[in-house]
Amino acid sequence: MNTKEIREKKKDLTLSKRQRELIVGLLLGDGHLETQNGGRTYRLKVEHGSAQREYLEWLAHEFQEWILSGWYEKHKREKVVYGFTTVSHPALRFYGAQFYQSGKKRIPPLIKKLMSSLSLAIWFLDDGSAKSSKHRSLVIHSLGYTKKDLVLVQEALRHFGIEAALHKQRNGSFRLYLPYASSLIIEQFVRPILTEVPSLAYKVENIKPKE
Repeated sequence: MNTKEIREKKKDLTLSKRQRELIVGLLLGDGHLETQNGGRTYRLKVEHGSAQREYLEWLAHEFQEWILSGWYEKHKREKVVYGFTTVSHPALRFYGAQFYQSGKKRIPPLIKKLMSSLSLAIWFLDDGSAKSSKHRSLVIHSLGYTKKDLVLVQEALRHFGIEAALHKQRNGSFRLYLPYASSLIIEQFVRPILTEVPSLAYKVENIKPKE
């Protein structure tokens, strides 16, 4: 595709409501925005390891019209990384302003308004896991965020009836602990995705209704 064709394709691109919700979840998790022109346009970059290949392919399909060359495979030392990068576009500028401050990722002050059940499901699939094989509770490994950031997340989660505690780690970072009742809600949010990405079902396999 030549430069003129790319320019014409960009003109027709618009983000659907679903894609906007996915972007919020991805930016809460492992996704990143990149700009090469001082923030006039941004592109979304997502990468995962071989264990999440099915999930990566599913995400790439969700953004297929935004990805010119499909998803890619890279070999880093002994690891294989799969990923995709969208076109750079002004439609992503809002998310760049919300999720980044001085080049560092943060929780947006508007997160309560931005977060949907789909966004939360994506964040969990990126950064969540069972607390352990013996527990019926989940955690989100939110280690890159400040306590102030995560207090905003706690308030946003309450909108869904989810209570989350902040567990401080040895290095001073925090992760979100979701007790059983809250974990059940998360499981309900991710269930529709797991029908298409069954390789990630292990993340919630311990969360089953009590008999």
